[in-house]
Amino acid sequence: MSDDALIKRLKVIVKDHGGQLALARAIEVDQGFISKVINKKQEISYYLIRKLCFQLKYSPEWLILGSGEKKITKAESPKLITEIQMLRTEVDILHARMRAYELQLNDLRENTLTHPQQVG
Repeated sequence: MSDDALIKRLKVIVKDHGGQLALARAIEVDQGFISKVINKKQEISYYLIRKLCFQLKYSPEWLILGSGEKKITKAESPKLITEIQMLRTEVDILHARMRAYELQLNDLRENTLTHPQQVG
């Protein structure tokens, strides 16, 4: 999952925490991991999103979609868990559909190459 807007929001979080190293320490990941995601050398993962939301209380709606409040309150924690699980399920479904479409496209390409239609 890589999205320029999501990367921008990640940069906001990095700034809020005083840099990549401070953020990495706060969520117990390697600073290089944060750097690779920001520089688009690695996809942003569910693992990172979960850590930012659970440990630092960023709203998954804000982080992933860019809407709603940036941070959540303790009273919203059960809602957070449900939102993350629902969003993860939606992403998994979209990835499965995308793989199915890619397979269909490859089949169509292969059939076109092996059985080109004769023109009149």
